[in-house]
Amino acid sequence: MEISSLIKAAAVGITTLLAPILMIGQNIYEGKLAPKLSHVREADVMWMKRVWRRIDLRQKFNHPYYYPERPLDGRQSLFDNLVEAIYKDEIRAFDPGPLGEDDMFQRQFNREEFDNLLLSRDTVSTIDPFTLLDSKTVVETEIKGVDIIMYELKEEWFFDKQRSVMDVRIIGICPLLRVVDEYTGEFRGYKRLFWVYYPEARNSMATWPAFNRSNDQEMRSFDELFQKRMFDSYVVKESNVYDRSIQEYARGVDALEEAEKIEQKLFVMEHDLWSH
Repeated sequence: MEISSLIKAAAVGITTLLAPILMIGQNIYEGKLAPKLSHVREADVMWMKRVWRRIDLRQKFNHPYYYPERPLDGRQSLFDNLVEAIYKDEIRAFDPGPLGEDDMFQRQFNREEFDNLLLSRDTVSTIDPFTLLDSKTVVETEIKGVDIIMYELKEEWFFDKQRSVMDVRIIGICPLLRVVDEYTGEFRGYKRLFWVYYPEARNSMATWPAFNRSNDQEMRSFDELFQKRMFDSYVVKESNVYDRSIQEYARGVDALEEAEKIEQKLFVMEHDLWSH
């Protein structure tokens, strides 16, 4: 009996030591739900400003949203997380419109439209070495997470007089695809692929961890990263009477200064409420 007890104890000890290794490749966040946010009554919102901002994934601080390029060790990129949730019918993808200006979540993509959205079609010209005839071939390339280097957020900043706090709620998130001229290779801008209603996507984002460069033992979900504002971004638009973005009236350094001015207004608004 004593020998068998020792064998069982040794087996339990080995299992405990190997537990972190055995968890590699498994999603430890599976089944987790996003925490509920503080309830806000419309009557308690005494001030509100709608802001659009962009997250550039080329910045090192934003790399947890971009990597891994392929699912690895129970982790995946934010784009892969959104696409998987859309195909599982957990969240909906909304059409940004032909000009990419519709961010009101009005028209939902159906499955066929979404499949076609993720296929990039390019026309390639080839010359037959034997006949010297020029032929054109349509090549289809699937859009993947590595192709997404920016996200656009639509959010609302407001002051809740019941809790006496300045708060922010993300309304929507949109992946942006880099557009290049097929003939000259010249950069043409960014294309909005689809909008996702963020409150609807929170539970899906809460089920996948993102890399924590400071502590491998403490992974945070994508929802936690957004709620903790753990991303670097810049403002591209605020609500205005002309409904125009910063790029429509400012360029280069002037656009950066205008974005910083909007950020400063949000800070000053909260600061002034506590001035006596």
